[in-house]
Amino acid sequence: MNATMAFFRRWTEMTKTFSDFVMKFLTVYLPRTRGYSPNTVSAYRDSFVLYLRYMESECGISPNTVEISDFPYENVIGFTEWLAEARGCSASTCNSRLAAIKSFFRYVQSQAPELINAAKPVLAIKAKKASQPEIDYLSVQAVSLLLKEALDSGGLRDAALLTLLYDSGARVQEIADLTLSDICLKKPSTIKLTGKGSKTRIVPVTPQAADILRKYASSLGIVDGHTHLFNNWKKEPIGRAGIAYILKKYVAAVHDTHPEIMPPKATPHTLRHSKSMHLLENGVNLIYIRDLLGHQSVVTTERYAKSNPEMKRKAIEKSSERIIDGSHYAPETKADLLNWLRKMM
Repeated sequence: MNATMAFFRRWTEMTKTFSDFVMKFLTVYLPRTRGYSPNTVSAYRDSFVLYLRYMESECGISPNTVEISDFPYENVIGFTEWLAEARGCSASTCNSRLAAIKSFFRYVQSQAPELINAAKPVLAIKAKKASQPEIDYLSVQAVSLLLKEALDSGGLRDAALLTLLYDSGARVQEIADLTLSDICLKKPSTIKLTGKGSKTRIVPVTPQAADILRKYASSLGIVDGHTHLFNNWKKEPIGRAGIAYILKKYVAAVHDTHPEIMPPKATPHTLRHSKSMHLLENGVNLIYIRDLLGHQSVVTTERYAKSNPEMKRKAIEKSSERIIDGSHYAPETKADLLNWLRKMM
């Protein structure tokens, strides 16, 4: 009996290896238990790939031999510093990689309570302080020139893709994943976007964008609703890199002729920011912008209001008008008050 128990204990310890944990974490826990999307799982996977590279290049430990014991506090801290210094990653990127590792160790301690002491130091690591980056966005004129350039020199696919990317405020992967069944071109036109966590939302499409999209869909001559809306020259679904390349091409073309309007670079996310800013400048409520973008909290959406100097100026002026013009003091009394305040200071 004792020999049997000893064998079982040794077998249990052997199965609780890092590779076993990480495999179940990525293939079972994240996609099935937590319901994370393939893109999110890929981001977690990439964090471990980078950690293994760090262990090999900086610690001399082969990726095939890495175990739970190779995640002490010092190594994980060293990993975040390596990301920042050797790879030039921002604080927010370092924090994302660290969050993936901490999520993994929360899973580990839930599956193997005896490893709680190994998980504690990692879970105690604090994220780096990250300053809120300025939101880059294009002016209305720049977007108009961009979409016109795509329509004039690129054809229907590129024009429809970039128009929809801006008009919907979608993430680039949400556009890449669109199928014909996700678009409804009857008035009022809408598209169904599948975002983070496989959450879907219905987004309205402007008549102008719907018209371009309608012409493009008709040119495809396909009735299968599961067919991807946008494909590359190989007739395969276009990916994020492909969309970024298309945008880069037209941004460069517009910049060459209008450098004072179009910056030299812009990403697909720049169009998402641009749509949000333009809605905000036109007085659209943050709640509606939040729903359009698919943010969980309006706090995330508030970044746009904080980053828009014109919105701040208008808010201050409007507030000043209410305070000054609505004052019950006469002009002479105001002058006396100001003189008194100056003497006091």
